[in-house]
Order: sequence, then C-alpha cells, then structure tokens
Amino acid sequence: MESVTFRGFREFLGPEPERELILLATIELYREGKLSLGKAAQLAGLGVREFLYELRRRGIPINYTMEEAEEDTKLIEGL
Repeated sequence: MESVTFRGFREFLGPEPERELILLATIELYREGKLSLGKAAQLAGLGVREFLYELRRRGIPINYTMEEAEEDTKLIEGL
C-alpha cells in the first residue's frame, strides 16, 4: 500500500478540495444506487450533463432506469 502524506492527499484533491470531496461522495452514493442521477448531480452542484461527464471520466457506469427517465422528464416539463 502506498504511503500518502497530508500534502499529497491535498494535491490529489486539487485546488478546490471541498468541491472534489462532495463530488466524490455523490458519485459513490450514485454508484451504490442510493441517489438518482438527477439528485446526485444536483447535490454535486452540477448539471446532469456535467455529472455524466464526471462519471465517464472516472470510469463509473451509468445506472439510469426508466423510472428515473420519467422522473427527469416530469422535472424538465415543470420548468
């Protein structure tokens, strides 16, 4: 196992560590099926398209059910 220093960890998180930690948490909750795609994106402070980009960039498969598509469609229609 690698030895990681606090400084190395901070560098891994980038210039906005709080934002990155929130994004990592929402991605994990989405991956575990605890958040829908739309809710995960919202909590991460991103649009769905941006969140999908982050999932793809990190190699996370998309879990998008027909129910979620219908829910998102209703949400969009209500705008």
